[in-house]
Amino acid sequence: MNCQMRQWFYSLLLGITLLLPLSAQASIADITRIYKQTPKLDAFEICTGGGCAEIKQVALTSDEWKVVTAIFEDQSPNNASDAPLERKHIAEAIGALERVVGAKTGTSTDRAGTFDNSRYPGQLDCNDEAINSTTYMRLMYQHGLIKLHAIESMGTRSYFLFGWPHSTAVIHELASGERYAVDSWFYDNGAPATIVPFAAWKSGYFPADSPIIKGRAAAK
Repeated sequence: MNCQMRQWFYSLLLGITLLLPLSAQASIADITRIYKQTPKLDAFEICTGGGCAEIKQVALTSDEWKVVTAIFEDQSPNNASDAPLERKHIAEAIGALERVVGAKTGTSTDRAGTFDNSRYPGQLDCNDEAINSTTYMRLMYQHGLIKLHAIESMGTRSYFLFGWPHSTAVIHELASGERYAVDSWFYDNGAPATIVPFAAWKSGYFPADSPIIKGRAAAK
């Protein structure tokens, strides 16, 4: 396990300890297996329940996958100048896959954020979101949809709302080496993922129109 991966696992363990109910049992062996999986359209695993406390087996039909491939149709093959467009497509495709997978796993009701959402069924935390988004991007890469970016190990920052760790999927642009956070935690299930430069995300980036921010503002 490299240093980057080890750091992520330590942060994940802390996040699981802080965020999960005592009755939830998250196996690091299961998390490791899912994170390292080579997903296939007819067999892959999805994390749910917070810190991957629950694991769902999922398969996609060819028609369901066509919804994803259609998103990338206007992208020129292997044109480095299309990297921003490819990131836009990745964000939209993650949202599309969340809608399809959500209907199969009971996570279509997942709400933005983690806190104050425990009463809602199908809730995911940032660790579930980061692992699942990485799995979705691996499917896209395997099927030749992601050409201008490489998928990295997940990233962690030491704080989000109240000082606890926050995790995200990560990619980097092949031509420039620029790293990007791919974070699907900020919005409800099915919304496009938020893709921003990793340095900005690491410094505490939070989209102003996230339902989490708007909800807190309304409560004041």
